[in-house]
Parts: sequence; structure tokens; C-alpha cells
Amino acid sequence: MADLLTVENLGNLLMLCFLQAVLGFDNLLYISIESQRAPVAQQKSVRYWGIIIAVALRVVLLFTMIQLIDAMAEPFFVFNTPGVIEGGVNFATCVFILGGIFIMYTAVKEIGHMLTIEHLDTDVSSKSGKSATQVVFLIVLMNLIFSFDSVLSALAITDVFPVLAIAIILSGLAMLLLADGVTRFLEKNRMYEVLGLFILLIVGVVLLGEAGQAAAHAMHDDTLALKFFGYEVVPMSKTTFYFSVVVLVAVEVIQSGYSRKLNAERRTSAHH
Repeated sequence: MADLLTVENLGNLLMLCFLQAVLGFDNLLYISIESQRAPVAQQKSVRYWGIIIAVALRVVLLFTMIQLIDAMAEPFFVFNTPGVIEGGVNFATCVFILGGIFIMYTAVKEIGHMLTIEHLDTDVSSKSGKSATQVVFLIVLMNLIFSFDSVLSALAITDVFPVLAIAIILSGLAMLLLADGVTRFLEKNRMYEVLGLFILLIVGVVLLGEAGQAAAHAMHDDTLALKFFGYEVVPMSKTTFYFSVVVLVAVEVIQSGYSRKLNAERRTSAHH
């Protein structure tokens, strides 16, 4: 126990908590949006159990990855068709590709659903088309996909399992505390749900970009980076991602304020 209470481990724990908070924002956003697809009476319990099960499985995933990280890093297939497709594919590549495609599909599907809505007042009931079990399963599945990125990043900081596990559990507690608040905000400000879906769309693009370098980073071999038609698949930097999110939020806030101002002016003009 004394070996764990070192300045280095405490510093790593603080860094990991910050990392989990930053990387967990998109996860929390997905949980808040997806939980609204469950029956209204069960939405809170869906978020609660979805997060608890997902955090427990994330700790299991972390332990498994620490034990099998070398085996997972080795590419199981290498494309070698110059000018068409080149590069290696490992387990992380598959997770990032499948996760990115699924997230983008979910975002596009929900955006399309919003565009077909005829009566917004009845939309809340129409969203409850999935059972609580289905929504919990999706939350757990996507939490594991999101966690792959954060777990790999965490392993780059330290390989001390208790420190990593504590950071993950603390991030799970933070999600439990914030999930209801984020969901209530989205329910009261439904225009921001569209914003959230577009952010998820960008997250899917980020994951697809990470897939291109997964094998190369794992084996420290740049020749294993995926290339399509001679162009290397380069991941979006975190700075670019968060800048994009800030721009989207700023546009939505400004547009909402402008819309309220126009509506106020129209009501004033109508009275006169």
C-alpha cells in the first residue's frame, strides 16, 4: 500500500482524472441523448445502471488490456496494394472503425428523425421506442468503445493498475452526478440536442482518424499507418476537435440569442 502512495502515483492520478474528464465529455453527451430513447419513467434508472455497468466493465477492460496489450498490438493483417490501400490492421483499428461508423450512423439517424418530426410536442413520447434494456445495452456498448481511446491514453501515462482503476471509478462517479443535469438541460433546450448530435458526428470522424494510426503507434512503425489512394489517414488533433466543438456551441448560442431577439421584435411590432 505504501508503494502506491508516492508523489509520482498521486500526480499520475490527478492527470488521469483530468484526462478522463476531458475524454469523457462525448461519452456523457451520448448517455444523456440515448437515455431519452427509453420509456420516460425509466430514463433515470437507465442512465444510472448504464453508467455503473459500463464503469465496471471498463475496469475489467483495463485489466485485460494491461495483460494482453502486446498481443493486441501486433497487426493481424497488412494491406500492401500501393496506390490503393496500404497499412496494418490490429484490434484497436477494428474497434475505432466500428465505433466511429456506429456513432456516425446514430447521429445521422437521429438528425434525420428530427427533420421528419411533424409535431414537436408529441416527439417526447415518440422517442420512447426502445426498451430500457436495449438502451442500457447501447450505453454500455458505446461506453466501452469510447473508453478504448481513454484507456489507451491512460496506459501511456502509467501502467499501475490501482491508480488507473481509481481514476476510472472517479470518472464514473462524476458521470453519475452530471448525467441527470445534462439530460434536463437538453430537455429544456431541445435545440442543443441537435448540437450534441453534430458533436457526436465529429466524434465518429475522430475515431475513424484514430483507426488509421492505431497499428503504427502500437508497433512504433510508421509504415503500418493506413493509406488510401496514397493519402495517409491522419487523426484529428484534440485541439482541433475541441476548437470545432467550441465553434459549434458559440454558433448555437449566438443563433439562439438572435432568434429570441427577432421573436421579441416581431411580437412588439404585432402589438403596434
